[in-house]
Amino acid sequence: MPAEVSAPSQTSAGATAHSLRIALIGAAANAALAGGKLLAGIVGHSSALVADAVESLADVLGSLIVWSGLRWAARPADDTHPYGHGKAEALAAFIVAGMLVIAGLAIAFEAVREILTPHPAPAAWTLWVLIAVVVIKESMHAVARRAARRTNSSAMLADAWHHRSDSITSAAAFVGIAVAVYGPPAYVIADEVAALVASGVIIAGAVRVMRRPLAELLDEHPGALVAQVRLAAGAVPGVRDVEKVFARSIGGEHLVDMHLHVDGGMTVRDAHALSGKVKSAVRAAAPSVRNVLIHVEPAEDGPRPSA
Repeated sequence: MPAEVSAPSQTSAGATAHSLRIALIGAAANAALAGGKLLAGIVGHSSALVADAVESLADVLGSLIVWSGLRWAARPADDTHPYGHGKAEALAAFIVAGMLVIAGLAIAFEAVREILTPHPAPAAWTLWVLIAVVVIKESMHAVARRAARRTNSSAMLADAWHHRSDSITSAAAFVGIAVAVYGPPAYVIADEVAALVASGVIIAGAVRVMRRPLAELLDEHPGALVAQVRLAAGAVPGVRDVEKVFARSIGGEHLVDMHLHVDGGMTVRDAHALSGKVKSAVRAAAPSVRNVLIHVEPAEDGPRPSA
């Protein structure tokens, strides 16, 4: 029989709706912050603040991509997508992480260009802008990360890191501007050095965030889950052996295929009932498992049915 596809529960649907709201709020907040930082950076002669604004503009697009990915992933299974649309979430997370890498490289390029170009020190009042940005972005990071944990969403986790990366660039810009403003004249490039440090942190974090959605898109073997599933299935009375277990991740959930060895004299009805018990045991042990597809085989040492 083909794999069963379960409809999203009300709890799951509610969590998804919550994540969608957070993604939209994040996009609106990023747009407002990006505009404020860009204006302050231009007026206050701070390349670090301008670079920070550019990163925030990338955050706007990133939040919209996350929102679109979550909406698409929440669509129910259909004839052409019997396993659902959950991988759209991983794809959105991968795109957002890739955008962060590009933003980090762009910030580094601009910082190097500014280092090579003589320029005045930034205005001291830009420090207050950055303090406000760090407070707002850390709050948004905390909210998005809680939503990611609640829904096991790689897209929301990428969006949370987007907020954290913006906070990091703002904090680095604060240090750099403070040194450039209050330090010796030769330290005027501290603004750009801070931008370079921030770009490195952003790129490193983006690569780390990219691993999970890439693993899901490539159907990487979830070893810990498979071990848990194998143990739960093997403990069900009547199961002689768990020969094979395969699993794939889709939108924070898992689909499992397994081969079971049972008594060769067992009737089809009894084998079907045993499969149901195994499915229940696996789902109880691993709540993220949405469906279990079982292939039953006769154990080699079991009794043979009479001819």
